[in-house]
Amino acid sequence: MKPFDPRLLARARAARAYMLLTAGLTVATTACVLATSVLLARSLAPVIDGDATWADVAPAVAAVAGLAVLRAVLAAATERFAHRSATRVIAELRTQVLDHAAALGPRWLARHGSEVRTSLTRGLDDLEPYFVRYLPQLLLAAILTPAVLILMATLDLTAAVTVVALLPVIPVFMWLIGVVTQAFARRRLEESERLGAQLLDLLAGLPTLQAFGRALGPAERVRSLAQASRRSTMATLRVAFASSAVLELFASLIVAAVAVGVGLRLVTGSVSLEAGLAVLILAPEALLPIRQVGAHFHASADGIAAAERAHAVLDTEPPPDGTGHAPATVHAIRWNAVTVGADDRAYAAPSGLTGRAMAGQVTGLTGPNGAGKSTAMLTLVGALTPDEGEVLVEHPDGVTSVAALSPEQWWQQVAWVPQRPVIEPGTVAEYLAVTRPADDPRLAEAASATGWSDVVASLPQGWQTRIGQGGWGLSLGQRQRLALTRALLAPAPVLALDEPTAHLDGLAQEHLIEVLRRAAAAGRVVIVVAHRPELIEACDAVIAVRAGERVS
Repeated sequence: MKPFDPRLLARARAARAYMLLTAGLTVATTACVLATSVLLARSLAPVIDGDATWADVAPAVAAVAGLAVLRAVLAAATERFAHRSATRVIAELRTQVLDHAAALGPRWLARHGSEVRTSLTRGLDDLEPYFVRYLPQLLLAAILTPAVLILMATLDLTAAVTVVALLPVIPVFMWLIGVVTQAFARRRLEESERLGAQLLDLLAGLPTLQAFGRALGPAERVRSLAQASRRSTMATLRVAFASSAVLELFASLIVAAVAVGVGLRLVTGSVSLEAGLAVLILAPEALLPIRQVGAHFHASADGIAAAERAHAVLDTEPPPDGTGHAPATVHAIRWNAVTVGADDRAYAAPSGLTGRAMAGQVTGLTGPNGAGKSTAMLTLVGALTPDEGEVLVEHPDGVTSVAALSPEQWWQQVAWVPQRPVIEPGTVAEYLAVTRPADDPRLAEAASATGWSDVVASLPQGWQTRIGQGGWGLSLGQRQRLALTRALLAPAPVLALDEPTAHLDGLAQEHLIEVLRRAAAAGRVVIVVAHRPELIEACDAVIAVRAGERVS
């Protein structure tokens, strides 16, 4: 675990500004410490020797007080700026990790989703102590401590040599602590990831578990994971408290050694009282940043571990994106021996998928659960790259692989509705990109076909009801009906629907099938994942999807 990760500077613009400003504030703080020590010694020494009165040294004492106030202001400014910078750095890293994880595709997320979720939700938040407490003290240790030692050497070379000789004990011990703390921090993060993944799986399947009376079944597993997380947290705290105590002991011994040496030299007269007082004031200041680095290292260890996970995600190379221009007209979509396997499966799904979906027809993908029908749809939209084979687009200018097309352009040519559509925040009209819902006949037809017209009639503000995050809650069936409505309104030449009739009644299903037929008759490529017999019978062509043997 490195004291400072330079990758943060490369990936977060706020971190670069933070380091520059903190370095400037650290230099100013160092000047305050040195000036305060010298002025305080010059004020006390004449009074102790009887060569001056308090009135004589009052201006110097006032300057010392002013420097103390200035030092407090610099410390407050450093902490305030650190809080703001930490928030911005965390936001930048969170955005980069989220965007990069999405670029890596659903197949990668299926294996590393719990790690990414933990890093995005709570892991990166632990970087705040790292920026607010740890890094400022690390800069102080790098700037203030050498400056204090140089000044001490000009006043009393023996005292400076004593500190330099004993000081390496603290960094060596801190390195040993870091090795131990790294293991504890990683273990704690792994326990948090397992606990978070278990809770998310439990929440996702809670309706099913309740239906079968098994809602309390996973409770023991969640309890054991929580206990493991508690034990790893307490172990980290024990290491932190023990190491802080030992660091304080070593620092006290070094200061005591300097004080004894200065006292003996004052008795023999080999050092002046002013120089001795200045050295005694400077010795704790030289050790304070190093002690604080050790004390705050444990508070920032979780954040550093989370940042390493974030860097691991960002360092993963995404699959190459195509750059070809997406065709405006699509004659057909063809799967050519497409095979997709995953590390968490013992088989490929789909395996050797070959089929052709033509414009002017409703094409159905059929097969048992787990055969890879939804995966075949992901390869069609370009969100997943096949292990073998390719998905081809037939258009007036020839045949192009989906992998060779620009993703942004190709996604504009495909209206895709997954089984669990995501609803963006906004009003219903904004989601459907319709300015005057009441006067749009196409909207009325699409909403009637999907059953959304009945849903919107029950909403408190109709088409202007806010939905999505922070808006009116919609059930899974309502979300799918809304997404189907938007897909039917989209001008995209390819219409890809994953089980579009799963949440529709018989009448709504008949209306939807009729709308799909009209969309196909208008020249669109209509592809549906079909389970219900009525939808399969309505398809003009059917492509059977099958799973295969393990992918090597």
